[in-house]
Amino acid sequence: MHKSFLFALTALCGCAFALASATSYAATPDVKLAGPHAVTITLQGKSATFDVPGATWKVVVDEKYPAPPVFNPNANSWMKGRVLRGVNACECAVFGALEPASVVVKLEATGETLTRGKDYEFDDSSGAFGRLANGKLDENAVALVSYRCVESRIDSIILNADGEFAFVQGEPLVLSPTPPTLKEGEKRLANVFTSGRDDALTEAALFPVDDAFENDRGMNAEAFVAHVGDYCRENNAPQAPDVSNVGAAKKFLPKTWKKLVDGEEVRILAWGDSVTACGYLPDDQRWQIKFANRLQEMFPKAKVTLMTEAWGGRSSDSYRNEPPGSDKNYQEKVLNLKPDLIISEFVNDAYMNEETVAKRYGEMKADFDAIGAEWIILGPHYVRPDWMGLTAQRDIDDDPRPLVKGLRAFTQERGIPFADTPQLYGKLWRAGIPYLTLMTNNINHPNDFGMELFSAALTRLFQE
Repeated sequence: MHKSFLFALTALCGCAFALASATSYAATPDVKLAGPHAVTITLQGKSATFDVPGATWKVVVDEKYPAPPVFNPNANSWMKGRVLRGVNACECAVFGALEPASVVVKLEATGETLTRGKDYEFDDSSGAFGRLANGKLDENAVALVSYRCVESRIDSIILNADGEFAFVQGEPLVLSPTPPTLKEGEKRLANVFTSGRDDALTEAALFPVDDAFENDRGMNAEAFVAHVGDYCRENNAPQAPDVSNVGAAKKFLPKTWKKLVDGEEVRILAWGDSVTACGYLPDDQRWQIKFANRLQEMFPKAKVTLMTEAWGGRSSDSYRNEPPGSDKNYQEKVLNLKPDLIISEFVNDAYMNEETVAKRYGEMKADFDAIGAEWIILGPHYVRPDWMGLTAQRDIDDDPRPLVKGLRAFTQERGIPFADTPQLYGKLWRAGIPYLTLMTNNINHPNDFGMELFSAALTRLFQE
């Protein structure tokens, strides 16, 4: 394993073992609204005000859609038809990005402009488009669709190499914008998230970069994890419990640890939902492959064998409720594999409260004990804000989901290692990152950077 990654993990939040930072950080800047499209930044008695450009639009002209499907008004919004490519997200859509009034549909064969509600229909929010029965679009027709969609952008206020405040505009994108990459000698002080077609900026758009993160010049997971440790140390954050700290594997996974140290084969089962199945990313970007590779580097004499069993859109209960003979039967597809170590990831267990977690996960613990398997629970990442009861992507250090509270309590009570990914996601805003920009489907499917955070939370458990 690269030394830089090992250091990054040892600096994770709440760890008493973390090394003292050699960097001297300035105070976190104060960023306030100065008008509908202006912000003022103040740092160490020095202030500057910057105008923030409004949202931009992506204009699409005569985009071809051969054989559009029949519009289904009863399906989920993004499944009512074919999502227009300009607002497409991986397996989903960028909700609200389409300007409905801009949509014009023509028949390629004749150039005739067609009529919404008669020849075609689309969902205003998702942009799912389809033909209507008895309209002029049939199954062999090609539709030409013109429209425009709003772009999002992450701009940065920086301290340049001359010690002056400066405004750096980010690249506008419909989906997953990233902060602009800075040059050597520049420090990122704040990000401003221009999202959607808001008439004016709000406080929710302002992301002051805590001084622990100001030296980052891009989306680097290793640096982020290290700086989370800097932040927590400087703010006297509570220490992480033993089950989430360095040394957890050695203490709570004695059989797995012994096999790793003795150079034996360790069979690991990654068990989860669509985030574990992860058909939307290249294999080498999946969390379990990243983790298995790092574990192999840490224990080069051992043989790390990885297995994956995953079911998109389902929960741990879904497996346990499947009948014998089912392709996803819990006994046959999980327990019968008799792995040495099970790592479970189920963001879809979010419907569970603390009492339900104690009961259902307690039953699974008994099942795993019966086959001699040890267990790590991989905490769920943050998902679409309204699904979590959040109203913004900042001021979100504490995960509000009962599932996470239940998992933290259960793992501490039962001595099960808990890879606390939610804690990392809760600090993204302090680095100026709106966490939803990490989701490839604009809802709950993390990108490569998000997967790296899973791997980091797991790998640190195996450090000494």
